[in-house]
Amino acid sequence: MLHRNRVKTPLDEEELEYETAKHAEAFTARGVAAASHLLSEEVAKAVLVRDGGGRFLMAVVPASCRLDLDALARASCHRGLALATQEEVARLFPDCEPGALPPFGNLYDIPTFLDACLCDVPEVHFSAGSRREVVGMPISDYLWAARPMLGRFCLHGGAARANA
Repeated sequence: MLHRNRVKTPLDEEELEYETAKHAEAFTARGVAAASHLLSEEVAKAVLVRDGGGRFLMAVVPASCRLDLDALARASCHRGLALATQEEVARLFPDCEPGALPPFGNLYDIPTFLDACLCDVPEVHFSAGSRREVVGMPISDYLWAARPMLGRFCLHGGAARANA
């Protein structure tokens, strides 16, 4: 059972396939991958970003990658991007524990942008509001449920480590 009904209800209503699993408390997407014995390339990390006009958007990238704000700005046509503050995240996602944002901005009226490299995995895993539970579902079902815009805006491998 998912920790938060805001994610579970639409998945059930759409009759989408998903599984949940408990794990040791994790505060980051990489921590979720380690605690769940998953490849970090298969774990989605949701990052809340604010543009220069004060509008929010969500970027979803693999846990193994870092978000490239300049590339996201080009992909999203939003300018002046900056990471949202912890206070902004708490205000917009009051039903989620810190560090456990679900990659479904659409459920919070926030546009979602998915890095296309996540489409290469057959199943995607993510937090859904809890730091102690992971959800896994076919990437095709995630795409249907989240309805993200696709682009390329993450830093892989050495580039991700150099910018860590």
